[in-house]
Amino acid sequence: MKIQENGGQRSWTKIALTSLSAMVAETTTFPIDLTKTRLQLHGQSLSSTRSTNAFRVASEIVRSDQGLLGLYKGLSPAILRHLFYTPIRIVGYEHFRSIFGTDADSLSLSSKALIGGLSGVVAQVVASPADLVKVRMQADGRMVSEGLRPRYSGPYDALNKIVHSEGFGGLWRGVFPNVQRAFLVNMGELACYDSAKHFVIRNRICEDNIYAHTLASVMSGLSATALSCPADVVKTRMMNQAVGKEENLVYRNSYDCLVKTVKIEGLKALWKGFFPTWARLGPWQFVFWVSYEKFRKVAGLSSF
Repeated sequence: MKIQENGGQRSWTKIALTSLSAMVAETTTFPIDLTKTRLQLHGQSLSSTRSTNAFRVASEIVRSDQGLLGLYKGLSPAILRHLFYTPIRIVGYEHFRSIFGTDADSLSLSSKALIGGLSGVVAQVVASPADLVKVRMQADGRMVSEGLRPRYSGPYDALNKIVHSEGFGGLWRGVFPNVQRAFLVNMGELACYDSAKHFVIRNRICEDNIYAHTLASVMSGLSATALSCPADVVKTRMMNQAVGKEENLVYRNSYDCLVKTVKIEGLKALWKGFFPTWARLGPWQFVFWVSYEKFRKVAGLSSF
């Protein structure tokens, strides 16, 4: 009984530490995430658009959205999302890893990828409403910069209006491309970080310290971005689209969004926001993993 109680305490400690680490990482890198979202929405399904880039989008946000504070529009639902999303995927991955392997090195990369992807799917289904609110509020900033009235005054107003106009199920709008992205992100991120860190330590490139965590987070961020960016573009555009008459909808479903994006904007449009996505995932993972590993050590837990 004592072992079970200690195991339960360790699980709750890990949940608390992942939430805290995610909040620190999200706050640090949120301006990059906002830039990525605006960039992905730029030029959607238009036959001709003015070319843009991440730096131009970021400067426009600062100039037209209340200065530097505009870079944090939608932060509160983003943090709320990570209070659910990150603990489920991180602790879930570690739990499944311990079930199917005796230690972190006993599982193959493909097994870790599958476990990471499934953990991400479960976490994203739970956190999808908060993710929807975050995307809508980030897109509202673009509407304000164009002289239009924002749809929502805050996270609670967004939740209330979405449920009222689109139904309770509307909170999970875009959940399919969202789940696809979550599977790909976590397949690349968790499996790559886990394997890369242990590879670096096992081959004595460096010890289990901040240098190993930095190398592993950079590699996992790059692989996660390359795999997930197309699904992320589709997810962002689908979640930004409110329910209305079918003839007024830009995209009927995720597949229609994918086809129209490629047909009108070209194949490279599926990797719109690649640089800010990678630029965010890299620092996000660095801040998260360094914080999480440090917090685990302070709490008397073993390394991830």
